Amino acid sequence: MRVSAIDAYGAYLFHQGTNYSSYRLFGAHLTSWKKKSVVRFCVWAPHAKAVSVVGDFNGWNAGATPMERAGQGMGIWVAYVPGLKEGTTYKYAIETASGETVLKSDPYGFADELRPNTASIVNSLRYRWHDLSWQKSRKEYDSYRNPMLIYEVHLGSWKRDADGNVMNYRDIAEPLAQYVKEMHYTHVELMPLCEYPFDGSWGYQATGYFAATSRYGTPEDLMYLVDNLHRRKIGVILDWVPGHFCKDAHGLRHFDGEPLYESGNVTLAENKDWDTMNFDYGRPEVQSFLISSACFWLDQFHLDGLRIDAVANMLYLDYGKKQGEWQANKYGGRENLEAVDFLRKLNTAVFKEFPHALMIAEESTSWPMVSGPADKGGLGFNYKWNMGWMNDMLRYMAMDPLFRKGAQDLITFSLYYAFAENFILPLSHDEVVHGKHSLLDKMPGDYWKKFAGLRAFLGYWMSHPGKKLLFMGGEFGQFIEWKFDDSLDWHLLDYPAHQQMQQYVKKLNLFYNKHPEFWEIDYNWQGFNWISCDDRDNSVISFYRKGNKPEDQTIIICNFTPEVRNNYRIGVEEAGSYKEIFNSDDPEFGGSGVTNAKPVKSEATPCHGQKQSIALTLPPLAVLYLKKQKSRKRKTASKQTEEALAGSSKKQKTEANIKDNKKSKKEKPLRNVLKKEGGKQK
Repeated sequence: MRVSAIDAYGAYLFHQGTNYSSYRLFGAHLTSWKKKSVVRFCVWAPHAKAVSVVGDFNGWNAGATPMERAGQGMGIWVAYVPGLKEGTTYKYAIETASGETVLKSDPYGFADELRPNTASIVNSLRYRWHDLSWQKSRKEYDSYRNPMLIYEVHLGSWKRDADGNVMNYRDIAEPLAQYVKEMHYTHVELMPLCEYPFDGSWGYQATGYFAATSRYGTPEDLMYLVDNLHRRKIGVILDWVPGHFCKDAHGLRHFDGEPLYESGNVTLAENKDWDTMNFDYGRPEVQSFLISSACFWLDQFHLDGLRIDAVANMLYLDYGKKQGEWQANKYGGRENLEAVDFLRKLNTAVFKEFPHALMIAEESTSWPMVSGPADKGGLGFNYKWNMGWMNDMLRYMAMDPLFRKGAQDLITFSLYYAFAENFILPLSHDEVVHGKHSLLDKMPGDYWKKFAGLRAFLGYWMSHPGKKLLFMGGEFGQFIEWKFDDSLDWHLLDYPAHQQMQQYVKKLNLFYNKHPEFWEIDYNWQGFNWISCDDRDNSVISFYRKGNKPEDQTIIICNFTPEVRNNYRIGVEEAGSYKEIFNSDDPEFGGSGVTNAKPVKSEATPCHGQKQSIALTLPPLAVLYLKKQKSRKRKTASKQTEEALAGSSKKQKTEANIKDNKKSKKEKPLRNVLKKEGGKQK
């Protein structure tokens, strides 16, 4: 990795909030200085009276290796230490204005010790990549007009080894890539991997924004994991948390004895609900730090995108606060204007350097234009999680089917705003913990109804406009809630019901990937058309998904009750025969086997505003996908005339040939006589 010199220009950009590769300036770098091999240490600590580097190499003696104020000033400290090698552990000993000495991990460190130890580790991030083909293809990839099916993974609990131990990045690389490929996912989203001290935070309370957590190995091991996924043509997204950081003493809080990365305004500095600190988005140096972190992961680790956590916490001054615990902005509103500006700046900077990156916002409110261009008043993300759809649908699916007729709006309301943003439909980790039950266990009824309900829900989810995200375990019907400190219950695949659920999701994923109408036009009404949305008495909805080509059309019918609906009629746009091409009630998936085995021919019976309609059998708690069959080409009148004329001409030629043959047979004896007599034919 190229190291930046500590020069006036680099420092100036950092203090202006526009040094987006500040990790090349700060941190610990193996380099040369005065013709010597050294490790250059550089840290920003403007309130410190003195700073030194400590570690095993100097017995953790704060006076042994002092740092000097850089010539550029403004709180930058530097030291050039010879004789150190990769793998050296270190911290910064910072003497505060009050005279106290605090030990801090390097905010720009590339690696950290394994918890509970907290020292930083000198690392040069040397790895030989093998994903050139993927990198080239990504430049031509348009995510909006391609399938995106994301598998969300917590590496510590996806799968463990035979002894129940956490697997290394390298150990998990092959089984994860193989599984994701077999299940037909297009992307993996990794839950936070920036270094964090507490396992129970799942990575959402970080200390090291440039350090891959040592729980699963070295930074190079993580690079191997990403590389392996890319070679399988699987994209990789990282859950990234710029909204808050942990309070641990070795971390960013009061880094040099004073608020530095957090705001000095107590009403802004802390998120009491999460017991975390909020970043000061108005401070230019913090902007350089965070934007550099985003670019670092995309550049050095070849990641394809970032999912930005808890954007609402950033956007609102009163988020998680009671009356009197927050201050209005200069306009009297509750919007955090500095955070808004930062997010626009972040996305603008990322897309300038990485035009095809995925910047995905977990934003849980109705803030407008989250995925709108930053220069047109939007926040600049290219995707937003559709939390409204998720909450409505999970609430609906948890209801007893008897009461669903009174909640039809929960499954239709999302279409009022489905195209206001570029949405991803998440079924994430947050929905299967803390007493919320697993996806399977959310479904009401007996064991069979739970599986049928989940199949129906996933079938509807897959056909609804928007890209898709599913948390691990949901694909095979994990029954208990997710546990971050244990493996998924893979043993459930010993039971037929869970095997069938996994097979269902696998084939559903494949169907999605192979049918452009499910993803080609996700963000406007051209790709979606209601057939019926108001049959609340039967808890049935039906609609079209459409692609760019006329033949890319699928009809989706969802029956959210355990009742079989015989002779259920829906309107269709075109006359013809309609074939059932996917049925969640198929016995292969554990269903009851209620199908429409033969194509259904439309009738001239008006229904749902259409002149033509079809009558179907709707299976219980199931989703049907139908396609209009290609009709045989009928002969036009002109074609028929041409063929008739051609036939007449052929007939005439045949008759003429028959007459000639008869004539030749009659003349043959005469020719023979003349020949015998030596005469000539006249």
